[in-house]
Amino acid sequence: MALHVPRAPGFGSMMKDGAQHFSGLDEAIYRNIEACRQLSRSTRTTYGPRGMSKMLINHIDKLFVTADAATILKELEVQHPAAKLLVMASQQQEQEAGDGTNAVIIFAGALLSNAEELLRMGLSPSEVVEGYELAATKALEILPELVCMKVENLRDKMAVKEAIKPSITSKQYACDDYLSNLITQACISTLPKSTVADDDNRINFNVDNVRVCKILGSGVLASQVISGMVFKRKVETDITKVNNAVVAVYSCPFDALQTETKGTVLIKNAEELKSYSKGEENLLAERVKAIRESGVNVLVTGGKVGDHALHFANQHGMMVVRLTSKFDVRRLCQTVGARVLAKLTPPTPDELGRCDSVYIDEIADTACVVFKQVEGESTSRISTIIVRGSTDNLMDDVERCIDDGVNNYKALTRDCRLLAGAGAVEMELASKLAVYAETIPGLEQYSVEKFAESLEALPRALADAAGVSATALVSVMYAAHQGGNAHSGFDITMEEASVCDVVKDRKVMEPYLIKYWALKLASSAACTVLKVDQIIMAKQAGGPKPPAGGAGGDNDED
Repeated sequence: MALHVPRAPGFGSMMKDGAQHFSGLDEAIYRNIEACRQLSRSTRTTYGPRGMSKMLINHIDKLFVTADAATILKELEVQHPAAKLLVMASQQQEQEAGDGTNAVIIFAGALLSNAEELLRMGLSPSEVVEGYELAATKALEILPELVCMKVENLRDKMAVKEAIKPSITSKQYACDDYLSNLITQACISTLPKSTVADDDNRINFNVDNVRVCKILGSGVLASQVISGMVFKRKVETDITKVNNAVVAVYSCPFDALQTETKGTVLIKNAEELKSYSKGEENLLAERVKAIRESGVNVLVTGGKVGDHALHFANQHGMMVVRLTSKFDVRRLCQTVGARVLAKLTPPTPDELGRCDSVYIDEIADTACVVFKQVEGESTSRISTIIVRGSTDNLMDDVERCIDDGVNNYKALTRDCRLLAGAGAVEMELASKLAVYAETIPGLEQYSVEKFAESLEALPRALADAAGVSATALVSVMYAAHQGGNAHSGFDITMEEASVCDVVKDRKVMEPYLIKYWALKLASSAACTVLKVDQIIMAKQAGGPKPPAGGAGGDNDED
């Protein structure tokens, strides 16, 4: 009989074999801070118009070349629990504002790096957290005072373009002006009738109403906007263009109806076989004729298209389009104002959709079906941006850029206020928080000072990416802000550390909502990490391990 060996006293004695625990400053807090700092450093170099791109290869060998922080964090598959908190904060920023994920990671990493200095000086984590919370509350109080302008009319193309262009510039510096024009046109065309925004009224703008269709070839400057839907498919019938289209949408196959249960038909001779087939054909012909007589000249189906049904559609002059995705069918219904029918029956007038023109267009040897609407008063409009590019990676990056631009417009519909960009808001907040810190009597004033210093991380990241001395830039910016110019930001067009009025001279602005959530979520994530004083990890469950490299796994990604 084996002897029972007593375990050493302590926390580990009450845990199962294989469990791990870390506690204290050295084992838990400093380790967490270091993990978050490394994550922040990895995305810091992608910040700003001059930021570098990352080349990522995920677990299924798909290649990504991008400077978009949200995509980088998604494909990194971070495992460290503290770093995951920062990733979750950036994901929340993506959901709330749609942009500014990199700013959250950089600012949270700077807060934690400065918190480590305070902890090594002798401050307790609770004192650091309390000071950070005071500073974050004060910063969010000051932020509305720094608003530089408002976009009162969301149909004003020039005002909207100026508001969303800086976001496009940070992703596609070479063709930012062209893309911002496309995005502005697409967003405004999908906007509902009520377009005057104020602080109390939110306009219902859906980002999914701006679609992207990527066609390989040519260059980004050959991209265009079409008011309607574009599908990379051919039509099934011989008709290639229909004006003033009346559209019927079916989710069932465009073919002879099948019985719900299996049945047996006993045929004794050739005459019975001929009459049976003829009866099915006559029934299908009557159905197609009834659909055509209801006014339909474009039929869209989500199932297969039978040969006989196609023959009768050609006879009656109907265009037939097959869509394999149920999501495409739903969006098309939203575009043309139709309802999806489950059976091949003649539609009622309420179930029909209208479209100005449906036609086949050939773009770089790719046949496309275009459902085009002329801009009018319809509120269920969908716009499609046709993205051209020389490589798939380039088009993917442009698509992510478009997504950020559309989300910036969405932020404007929720709050039309704008803040100065290029680091101007961060430096103004840092100057005001440094003054505020002097009014706090306790040890929390050191934390408030470090919070203000952490705000310098964003202008420093811009300077490092542009090859400019970050220390010289921060000094120049502080001097300009002390002189009373609250809109002084980094002038990225110059070869040295220089500032300018980014609102008047460069028109660099960003939506208020994006900056508000970035400050709030980054400070909250940093405080959450600092409040952790012990890490307890249970032994991992047993069972077969997954194959190396993810081979054979059930994954729907391309």
